[in-house]
Amino acid sequence: MSPSMFARLLPSLRALLASVPLVVLAPTLAAAAEPAVAIPPPAVDLPKAAGPLQTAVLSGGCFWGVQGVFEHVVGVRQALSGYAGGVKNTASYEVVSNGGTGHAESVQITYDPQKVTYGQILQVYFSVAHNPTELNRQGPDVGTQYRSSIFYANDDQKKVAENYIAQLTKAGIFGAPIVTQVAPLKGFFPAEGYHQDYLLLNPTNPYIVYNDLPKIRNFQKLLPVLYQTKAVTVTELKQ
Repeated sequence: MSPSMFARLLPSLRALLASVPLVVLAPTLAAAAEPAVAIPPPAVDLPKAAGPLQTAVLSGGCFWGVQGVFEHVVGVRQALSGYAGGVKNTASYEVVSNGGTGHAESVQITYDPQKVTYGQILQVYFSVAHNPTELNRQGPDVGTQYRSSIFYANDDQKKVAENYIAQLTKAGIFGAPIVTQVAPLKGFFPAEGYHQDYLLLNPTNPYIVYNDLPKIRNFQKLLPVLYQTKAVTVTELKQ
């Protein structure tokens, strides 16, 4: 099956997975979760400072799991699933899943810069939220819409991201080249309501159990200082 055909079938496949008993899927999906990697914090970062809420936009595979991870990060006020990299009129799940829109399933992270830095958000991203060495895929999901990408909002974010990738590459931590793109943010478009807080609302979905819940456990284990037990949700943003 070609990647484009597989992409077109993904919405139906995910719905099917949600209806199949875990015991049936266990042998097939047990190895699906991406491994976590302990990494150092970025050598170049923005300092913690009082000020207005900031945003980061990241993509790293299916946004269900990425959103679920960042809903547990200290200082994060909201993690919103959506689309970035394409234009507004193609920013819908059914269209993006075809793989030809330029969009990536992404998460917009709104955070308090006095409590967590942009670099610390990237540390979570590279360590536990996804595998930055997989090109145009993430685990079982294949296509450019699942690419690893950092969409920077300003030159400061670009500097932190590029320096961190260079730092991790020089250290050889991942054992394979980092393929994460660093691209300017041209727009972020929220995903449909049924995608929001998907991990929190569907913890027994087999896709979530085998691909995403391990990320939460790895986060607790590898970066406990940045982990908060109570997850924020898309409805809890307070200015």
